[in-house]
Amino acid sequence: MSQTVDNIKPSYPLFRDQEYKDSLKNKQDMFEERHSDEKIDEIFQWSTTQEYKELNFQREALTINPAKACQPLGAVLCALGFEKTLPYVHGSQGCVAYFRTYFNRHFKEPVACVSDSMTEDAAVFGGQKNMCDGLENAKALYKPDMIAVSTTCMAEVIGDDLNAFINNAKKDGHVPTEFPTPYAHTPSFVGSHTTGWDNMFEGILRYFTLNYKEGKKVGSNGKINLVAGFETYLGNFRVLRRMMEEMGVGYSLLSDPTEVLDTPADGKYRMYEGGTTQDELKDAPNAIDTLLLQPWQLVKTKKYIKDELSQPGTEVAVPMGLKGTDDFLMTVAKLTGKAIPASLEKERGRLVDMMTDSHAWLHGKKFALYGDADYLMGMTAFLLELGAEPTHILCNHANKRWKKAMDAMLAANPYGAKSEVHVGMDLWHFRSLMFTDKPDFMIGNSYGKFIQRDTLHKGKEFEVPLIRIGFPIFDRHHLHRMTTWGYEGGMYILTTLVNAVMERLDEETRGMGTTDYNHDLIR
Repeated sequence: MSQTVDNIKPSYPLFRDQEYKDSLKNKQDMFEERHSDEKIDEIFQWSTTQEYKELNFQREALTINPAKACQPLGAVLCALGFEKTLPYVHGSQGCVAYFRTYFNRHFKEPVACVSDSMTEDAAVFGGQKNMCDGLENAKALYKPDMIAVSTTCMAEVIGDDLNAFINNAKKDGHVPTEFPTPYAHTPSFVGSHTTGWDNMFEGILRYFTLNYKEGKKVGSNGKINLVAGFETYLGNFRVLRRMMEEMGVGYSLLSDPTEVLDTPADGKYRMYEGGTTQDELKDAPNAIDTLLLQPWQLVKTKKYIKDELSQPGTEVAVPMGLKGTDDFLMTVAKLTGKAIPASLEKERGRLVDMMTDSHAWLHGKKFALYGDADYLMGMTAFLLELGAEPTHILCNHANKRWKKAMDAMLAANPYGAKSEVHVGMDLWHFRSLMFTDKPDFMIGNSYGKFIQRDTLHKGKEFEVPLIRIGFPIFDRHHLHRMTTWGYEGGMYILTTLVNAVMERLDEETRGMGTTDYNHDLIR
């Protein structure tokens, strides 16, 4: 055996040893009833053609890798952003295991989240008993200051009423009546992770504002509320705080999971850390305004802020790139009367300098991208500022109004003249586009690595490299700590993009005595 105690190999390169190659081949020959290599290659080659692409885009009854997650996953992230809050999912244990492992793999952190473990009997008789026992046990075992309840498919299909169940649990003494238990219905079979975040945030905000309305007056605390929406780059929360503090603006960042998802390794386990306090939530109606930084995903929150808090609920395009950050800071300055300080002006100047330095390398480069609606709008706008050309922009869970706004932004810029926006499509559609209208790079989450592998399999000249910006990122470490918002975030994105271009150029010019006439030391 090639695997010995003195020479332990991981699965790669272990499975490249002849012994394992023979074992895998025997398995294929004897048990898989697989098609011949020639037939497999024939089908693969066909799947890269224009003919296949046209058939693929006629697909209606099947989704293949949708480039989104489900509602309760977003609800869990929202709940993690509040002080000593335990996310609680009314549904099966398997669903919660999925949410936790998804975040574990992205943030490389333990994630606190419980379920009331609904099984077959609850599916028949309803999950009220699970709710009563679950709330009581969760409070006793994990000692949170708040439990935020969301739902999964099972609970929604059978029609469980969270408001009634929670009230009954309190009435029967399983948890104290005054114990905070905001909730949101988050059916997994509609919407996406961004919808779930929005629903959960509205539920939490509703709980702490409707129940504490007395004496509240818009603008009386002189602060602004910031709502980031579903956001997984922890540096973005930090850069928001830094910019507000440098401007001298009073603010409340509503739902901030920065600390709980980035705790230090100092020998102390923290189930809870940081987060927006209940006092900040109760004080939210007194703010001048609540800024929605990812407005395409904050539909329910916006309605509540306007209708119930009587605030403008100003929508600000996600602060990515130069203009996106400019617009955000100018909005804050207008609302608060605070000047934008010299420190931020200097930071802006550095970003402009970097854009000038790298312009020649990014000008005319073609990028295809996929992800969430607000992120895609911000990233596309920044690409246009850099002189790059977005070719295909795909968002599974955006609507027609978003597409119309994207089309208008692209049409107004010469670099967007040939761009196409795809709504309701999945990553298998995106794969077809990478073969039939090849860009220089694609930008997206880790799932794009399989598309890169497929394009490479057709031939090196067909390969479309993946630049990892988005969520989730499972196969690289520490990118979730980076910043993509503000001038600082623009610097990170620009650095990532231009160095990917240069790395690709180096890769293409390494041939000794063949292509190395462009293997330059200075770029």
